[in-house]
Amino acid sequence: MTFHPSSMRLSQLLTEAGLPVPEGAEQITVSGVSTDSRRVLPGNLFVAIRGFRTGGRTYAPEAVANGAAVIVQEDTDRELPASDAFTVIVPNARTAAACLLDAWYGHPSKELCLVGVTGTNGKTSVSTMLHAILREAGIPCGLIGTIGCFLPGDNGPSCESISQESKKPLYSGMTTPDPDELYPLLARMAARAPTQARRKTVVIMEVTSHALCLARVAPLTFDLAVFTNLSSEHMDFHGTMEDYYEAKLRLFEVSREAVINADDRWGRRLLAEPAPVHHYHICHAEGLQNLSPDRMCPAGEGTCTRYYAEQIKYLGGDGVSFKLTSPDVRLRIRCPVPGKFTVMNAMEAAVAALTLGVSPSAVRDALASFAGVPGRMERICLPDTDIPFSVFIDFAHTPDALEKLLASVHGFRRRGQRIVLVFGCGGDRDRSKRKMMARIASRMADSLVITSDNSRTEDPNEIIADILAGVDKESEFAVVPNRAEAIRYAVRHARAGDIILLAGKGHENYEIDREGKHPFCEKDIAVEAAKKFHSVHTETT
Repeated sequence: MTFHPSSMRLSQLLTEAGLPVPEGAEQITVSGVSTDSRRVLPGNLFVAIRGFRTGGRTYAPEAVANGAAVIVQEDTDRELPASDAFTVIVPNARTAAACLLDAWYGHPSKELCLVGVTGTNGKTSVSTMLHAILREAGIPCGLIGTIGCFLPGDNGPSCESISQESKKPLYSGMTTPDPDELYPLLARMAARAPTQARRKTVVIMEVTSHALCLARVAPLTFDLAVFTNLSSEHMDFHGTMEDYYEAKLRLFEVSREAVINADDRWGRRLLAEPAPVHHYHICHAEGLQNLSPDRMCPAGEGTCTRYYAEQIKYLGGDGVSFKLTSPDVRLRIRCPVPGKFTVMNAMEAAVAALTLGVSPSAVRDALASFAGVPGRMERICLPDTDIPFSVFIDFAHTPDALEKLLASVHGFRRRGQRIVLVFGCGGDRDRSKRKMMARIASRMADSLVITSDNSRTEDPNEIIADILAGVDKESEFAVVPNRAEAIRYAVRHARAGDIILLAGKGHENYEIDREGKHPFCEKDIAVEAAKKFHSVHTETT
């Protein structure tokens, strides 16, 4: 199925994208838009994007050799070699790429209701919960995020098919895809909308700070934005928390309504920004937290509704329950995902669903039967019911997420149960968090197994050395650099009642090192280790 024209006048494409139309553009026809010089086809428009280490001109000759008819470049890249390709000068090539691809695919977001979810932690949980609620309510909805792409009507991750134009998967798995993936995905979702639908198809999208800074979503306006929280992460990219916050703020400058975690200090600050949000849905699970009670809407011009989680009960491994209240809502919610953080995640998903017109009963029923998020506090089903310990997988890979994970386990572990934490830190990423995570781990876990976690181009032993600098040397720990062996070590030495946490990879089914990306399934490794070292039936059956 085709979601774009076979060709378009350059002048029309530039106009649709909101870009300047140079003289002569009306005489040129383009056959597609590409940001990858290797995949340029004859007649394509190629956007020469300036990289972090290279100028846009670096790849233009290859694009021209492959038949590019038009080169879109920034003014600073005027030294591109002369060619027969028509040249268009733009202020920002990344913004131009997103706008051109959006225009090429017919501005698909206009046919959709876009929900953007941003924050350091909780994006995937909130997005997946909201997706489950909308499906329960019978609302056509898609999802783009960390755990995959779900097209409207699909039960599992989609978009593994190959694009005939680019000869690559339509979805590579990036949390917020690059424009050359994002806009064809949105076009596919718009095309899947029921012809007689009473409402627009909803698309829930995890929106990262990288995506906002790199203009991947530049042409989009969001019907609803959700802010989960903010803590130290991506400092290698942003440099400071202030810049990180400013990146997140951009989403709310292009959103009509917003759901805000007001228990988070950055969320409270966001409420005071002059963003053009029409209505704020403000969530409290821990009280007003210094918000002035006489100011009904701290953001000023927009109207707002406050929601509170009251009568909170932590049900151990069975999840949480609470009463969601507002001037118009009284709803008892139960969610089977354990952990204190589940209260705010479920609350924000519920409020977002109510904002989108879902009935309170549908919200209640969907969250009560929610199956959980892959790799988020996910319990591994071990091969023998008599095995006396449990193993959980979680994506926690930041100091804040790790602390919340461990606090949640402290909330439901019984007297005498040990918390055994297997964790590492990613390579080619923010080094400052390594010592911080080690301190948290030493303080909150009973035993540590320090290992690798996507070391990428770094030496795993050097990453582990950074971690060890923050480990309390009086704590119980072991260093096992090979992650598979680290999991086996934790399982082999497990005691009755132990809670083993495999933190950092979550849903990921791969490991990245200097040699590239390799298949890696923590579930399979843990199950096989349990069979080998603990299954009481192995010899008798």
